[in-house]
Amino acid sequence: MEPIPKNKSFLPQTLRWEDGELFLLDQTLLPGKVVEERQDSVEQVWDSIKKLKVRGAPAIGIAGAYGLVVALKSCQGLERVEFIDEMRKQAQYLDGARPTAVNLHWALERMVQHAEGLSETSSELIHQRLLEEAIRIHDEDRQLCRGMGEAGKGLIREGMGILTHCNAGSLATSELGTATAPMYLAHEDGIQFKVYADETRPLLQGARLTSWELMQAGIDVTLICDNMAASMMSQGLIDMVITGTDRVAANGDVANKIGTLGVAILARHYGIPFYVACPYSTIDHQTPNGEQIPIEERDPNEVTFWGNHRTAPDNVKVRSPAFDVTPNELVTGLITEKGILRAPYLNSISETYS
Repeated sequence: MEPIPKNKSFLPQTLRWEDGELFLLDQTLLPGKVVEERQDSVEQVWDSIKKLKVRGAPAIGIAGAYGLVVALKSCQGLERVEFIDEMRKQAQYLDGARPTAVNLHWALERMVQHAEGLSETSSELIHQRLLEEAIRIHDEDRQLCRGMGEAGKGLIREGMGILTHCNAGSLATSELGTATAPMYLAHEDGIQFKVYADETRPLLQGARLTSWELMQAGIDVTLICDNMAASMMSQGLIDMVITGTDRVAANGDVANKIGTLGVAILARHYGIPFYVACPYSTIDHQTPNGEQIPIEERDPNEVTFWGNHRTAPDNVKVRSPAFDVTPNELVTGLITEKGILRAPYLNSISETYS
């Protein structure tokens, strides 16, 4: 078996397009196994997004773009009108895999609009142009991650303790991550700091993914249970929080992995800066505030089982929202590829991205 290509942080690539085929790293198997899956159909791509084999808002946006190319492989040869109609159907299908992360919708809408604006009548040529656009989205994400890293690395000072929640790292993007991008670049500059990674129940993305990837990069990381954050803060071990986000509303409210709101409230209580890293593709200008962000409800078995082992009584009632919303007044700043945005966010977001 050929070794899985690695990115610049010495991690396996989250996803790649090679020789006309899409490959996704199955993150549900990490850190125990490093396995790539070739995506042979749009149904498989949808399933990989839904089951979190590929996850993280930027990564699923890229996966959705390539997934649309996969979906339309067999449609080459159709008349333009038929091809465009099928493209819209497949984009809508893929968009339904996960409703909260706006990058998926953003990438698919960008793909559809790109194709609709083409002058080509050949479906083969339109398909090729769609692939080129998906590659542009992929390449652009690398630059966005680098931009967030450059914007945020100055926040990290020698000897700091930084708390992060879930995985907004290289595994959630094309490279470097969102929340972790400032950490990687500060580490490259020789700054010594400690990262505390919340385990992030129920699927342990912090334990399985964040702690693993930071260790691969040689960053000092300590794994903690989610309910330890307050204790760590009370002991003065946390100087700053940096998380990612799956959607930022126009007013700066932030949807991120369930538990983020609690961390933000704790940070405010202890006077600790709470930053959120996000590219422009995660900012939803059409959603006025966090109350309007749809929150995905996950399978209850993700809470009542770990693997094949049941951890709760049969027939117990379960809530399993994948995300919560942190109000903008708890956010110290948004680390973007264009710099750090500050409150009032309705103004700073609109002025930066007008």
